[in-house]
Amino acid sequence: MTYTLEGNTGTWEIVVGLEVHAQVISQSKLFSGASTLFGGEPNSHVSLVDAGFPGMLPVINQECVRQAVRTGLGLKAHINLESRFDRKNYFYADLPTGYQISQFEHPIIGTGVVLIELSDGSTREIGITRLHLEQDAGKLMHDQDPKRSFVDLNRAGVALMEIVSEPDIRSPEEAGAYLRKLRQILRYLGTCDGNMEEGSMRADVNVSVRKAGEPFRTRCEIKNVNSIRFVMQAIEIEATRQIEIWEAGGEVDQETRLFDPNKGETRSLRSKEDAHDYRYFPDPDLLPLVIEQDWVDQLKQTLPELPDEKRARFQKEYGITAYDAGVLVAEQPTADFYERVAKGRDGKSASAWVTGDFFAALNRTGKSIEESPVSSENLGAMLDLIADGTINGKIAKDVLETMFETGEAPLEIVERKGLRQVTDTGALETAADDIITKHADKVTEYRGGKDKLFGFFVGQMMKATGGKANPAIVNDILRKKLDA
Repeated sequence: MTYTLEGNTGTWEIVVGLEVHAQVISQSKLFSGASTLFGGEPNSHVSLVDAGFPGMLPVINQECVRQAVRTGLGLKAHINLESRFDRKNYFYADLPTGYQISQFEHPIIGTGVVLIELSDGSTREIGITRLHLEQDAGKLMHDQDPKRSFVDLNRAGVALMEIVSEPDIRSPEEAGAYLRKLRQILRYLGTCDGNMEEGSMRADVNVSVRKAGEPFRTRCEIKNVNSIRFVMQAIEIEATRQIEIWEAGGEVDQETRLFDPNKGETRSLRSKEDAHDYRYFPDPDLLPLVIEQDWVDQLKQTLPELPDEKRARFQKEYGITAYDAGVLVAEQPTADFYERVAKGRDGKSASAWVTGDFFAALNRTGKSIEESPVSSENLGAMLDLIADGTINGKIAKDVLETMFETGEAPLEIVERKGLRQVTDTGALETAADDIITKHADKVTEYRGGKDKLFGFFVGQMMKATGGKANPAIVNDILRKKLDA
C-alpha cells in the first residue's frame, strides 16, 4: 500500500534516505588507544591524537576494520578490499584538528540491502549505498556556565560506521521499520549496541516530496535525530512543510535542518554543503587500507545466525507462526532464551508461555530477560511438569508467579505447596457423582440440549479439587456420566 500525503493540489509521495551513524563496539578509538567507555569524566578518555596535538600520527585500529567488514557481510554488501581515508575539512569547536578523518570516494563497504517487514505483513528491500568508517567529533556543553561553552573530547576519535541508504523509503513507517531492522542486525553481529539514548546510534534524515512519476525534487537533511519515534515524526512534519512551500509556488532550499520534537517543527540550521565545500583529499598520514579476501572469508564463516535466517528456522523447526517467530527473534537474548526452553519440547507451547505469561511477568516486575529470576532451564522444567501431567496449565500459572518471586525450581514449589495434579480417577469419579447429585436440575437442562452447561460442571469439578484436577480426565469422566 502506497503512503501519500494530501495537499491542496492532490497527493504527494515522500522520498526518504537515511544516513545512520553507528558507533563501533571496540575498546579503543579508530586511530588512537584511548578508551571508548561511555560516561567518563569530561576529557578523561582523550589521547594526544584525539586532541589534535601537532605531530601526532593516527594508527588504524584493526578491530574497528573487522567490525565494519562483519557489518558489511551482515548487510549482504560488497566488501571493498582496498579503501582509503580522506580528510573532510570543516571548522567546529569540538573538532580539534579542523578536519574529520573519514572515507569519501573509496569506502570500505559498497552496496547492500536490508529487508524490512511492515505492519500489513508485506516486505520491502531498502538498498544500502555504502558503509564507511570515520571519526566522531567531541561534544559541546552549553549548560555548565552562564557565559561560556565547554568542550568534552571523550567522544572525539570514536569509530563510527556511517551506513547510507538509497532513497528507497516511502513512509514514516518504512523508516521506522528500516531503523529497527538495522539496529537488530547490528546488535546480533555485536558491532554496535544501537543505544540511541547514549548517542551510539543516530540518524540524519534526508526528506523530499514529489508527485507520482516525477523525478526527485530538492531534499533537506535533518541532522542527528536520536530516536526512531522522532525520525518518524520528523519525516511527516518536514514533508508537510515542503508540500506547503511547493503548493504556494515557492522553491524548497537544499539545507540542513534540526528537528524540535517539543514544538513539532524543523528549523533551518545552515545551507546544505556539497562535497567540494569540505575540500576532501586523501589523508597523507594514512596509507590505503588493503584487506585480504581470505580474511573476509574467515569473518564470514564466524558470523552469527542473523534475524531473518533465525526467524525462518524457528518457524520450520518449532512450528510457530511468522508473527511469534518475529517477536522471539527481535532481540538476540530473547531468541536464545526461547530456544533453550523449546529444545526437545513442544515449540508452540514454549512460544505461548515465553511470549505470554513469562513476558507479562517481566513487564510487571520491570526486568529485562537477562535479569529474569526465572532461568530458561526452570521454565523448561515447568513445561515438562505440564507435559507429564504433574501439574495443569492453571497450576502452572501460579507456579510461574512463585518462581518469579523466589527463584525456586518448579518441582520444589509444587512439592512445597502440594500442587500436584489430581489424577486419581476413583476420587474424581466420586467428586463428579457428588456434583451431579447436587445439581440435578442442571443435569436435566444439559440432557435437554443445553450443551454449554458442560463447562459449568467442569468448573465445579475444578473448584472441588482446588484447581488440581487433570482436565482431560475430568472431561472424560463428566462426558460418560452426563451422557449416560
